[in-house]
Amino acid sequence: MQGFITPNEAAKKWNITPRQVQILCKSDRIPGAIQISRIWLIPDNAEKPTKNRVKKSNL
Repeated sequence: MQGFITPNEAAKKWNITPRQVQILCKSDRIPGAIQISRIWLIPDNAEKPTKNRVKKSNL
């Protein structure tokens, strides 16, 4: 499909693993990502999501 890339292509583009891309897709962190059967399609202009982890303080 034009305008979309696979998780493997996104992983190479963003320098992360394909599994991590799939996890980001499943958790709705990549806007516009769609799932067809078992395959995720990611818009080719999608940006790598930023980390939004909350660090625990040592209180």
